[in-house]
Amino acid sequence: MLQIYVPALIVAFLITILEMTEVVALVFALAADHSTVRHGALGAVGGTAVVAAIALGFGAVLIAFPKSYLLWGSAVVLAAFGVFLFRSTLKTYRRRKAAASGGAPPSTGRTAAQFAGGFSVGAVESTETVIVLLALTAAGYGFSALIGAVLGGALLVCVAFLVHDRIRRIKIPWLKVGGTSLVFTFAVFWGGEAAGVQWPGGDLFLLPLVVLAVLIVRGGVEVVMRATAPPPAPA
Repeated sequence: MLQIYVPALIVAFLITILEMTEVVALVFALAADHSTVRHGALGAVGGTAVVAAIALGFGAVLIAFPKSYLLWGSAVVLAAFGVFLFRSTLKTYRRRKAAASGGAPPSTGRTAAQFAGGFSVGAVESTETVIVLLALTAAGYGFSALIGAVLGGALLVCVAFLVHDRIRRIKIPWLKVGGTSLVFTFAVFWGGEAAGVQWPGGDLFLLPLVVLAVLIVRGGVEVVMRATAPPPAPA
């Protein structure tokens, strides 16, 4: 009987929400001055479907390997992806800062361009989601990851359908901080398990690790933002 590992389900759920929220937001941005979002949405669905089909094949192969052999690999992949996601989080905060100071609205282009833009956004963001899901699968929690991803995707589709006019108001920067923190948390947790560390309280130790990771990631964003801010103009 297949068992649900709740922490892995939660990670898959939140990562799916994080990455796919950005897809939805960008699809709506592509159609900001257009009568319909259908073309961009169809492109996003197509890009996501292609990546998902490829991921299913890799996932089936990973499940055949013993969990003990893959914990280190999962920890390394998640740590590397955490660095990538941290950089993406920085870009999101910089975009928000630029928009607050008055940025130009996105260009929508023609129907074909909207489809192509939606396809590329769907493929890129779903690839980022798949990296985490495959790491969860490699650690032996493929079924939990699949359930979490399906629940996250279904919830986001429903929310986008019901409140599509407010979708761009979703606080993506904080979602990014949360997602980055979760990825780093599991990289440390599984890396410790692979090294034979006995975490106090078992899976419950994930809670203080997440809190610590959020503080470190958010603090890191603030430090980098201040260090890279342009000097003030002379009076």
